[in-house]
Amino acid sequence: MKVLSHSVDVLAATSGGWRIWSLSDGHVDMEASLLRDADDNPFPATVKADDLVRLSVNCFVVTGPTVQSILVDCGAGGSWEPSMGNLEKAMEEAGIDPASITTMALTHTHEDHVSGLLTPDGRGLLPKLKTIVINEAAVEGFFAKAHLEPFRPLVKPVRDGEKLEEGLQAVALPGHAPGHTGYALKTDEDDFLFFGDVVHVPAKQFADPTVSWAYDHDQPTARETRSKILRQAASQGTWIAGAHLGRPGIGRLTSRDGAYTYEPAG
Repeated sequence: MKVLSHSVDVLAATSGGWRIWSLSDGHVDMEASLLRDADDNPFPATVKADDLVRLSVNCFVVTGPTVQSILVDCGAGGSWEPSMGNLEKAMEEAGIDPASITTMALTHTHEDHVSGLLTPDGRGLLPKLKTIVINEAAVEGFFAKAHLEPFRPLVKPVRDGEKLEEGLQAVALPGHAPGHTGYALKTDEDDFLFFGDVVHVPAKQFADPTVSWAYDHDQPTARETRSKILRQAASQGTWIAGAHLGRPGIGRLTSRDGAYTYEPAG
């Protein structure tokens, strides 16, 4: 992967005829006690009630030689904290016309991944959106969000292993939420995995992948998924692109004694 430009909100890169952008929707501060050990106790045990951890909120755009721009997740829009909802601004900085996005691929339906379909002032962000790809097990969660009702006709369920386009494939990443899904991209030069909530707090979970997150609906399964994905990424040299990785949101891993060192792109 060749990085073309890198700022606080935008990383632009190329790989084998594909273009990849990492775009910041902002960040959210959450209670550090949401990090959990294997017995679902706060990790570490000494964490204080008012301790916070900052989660980056990243979205990604990929464009291939024969593939129009696909947006992976869309941030929180105006549905949560004012520190999010930055995606439209990041797209402008990157030179991406929102009207060029006709397909969006969602990792799951939590607010900070899906509600950016609407800008903070209530407009539809993507005026020519035709398809919203989402795992079939997550469709119910999407339809439960009343504010996203206008987008229901665009939903296209996918299954694990199904191809979105040539080179881009859905990958089941169970544990965090129903239908939690990543998207694997193979270019002529590199392998990428775009994911949602495999990792929430990189500094803690790269050092110890058994550390989980209170909002994982199945913590043991989420822990197994994280361990598997990090191990594979490190051994295969895969670029990981995560919704909550610190900016620029894309990097590689090396492993040693069950822990991982993260090397960000750029």
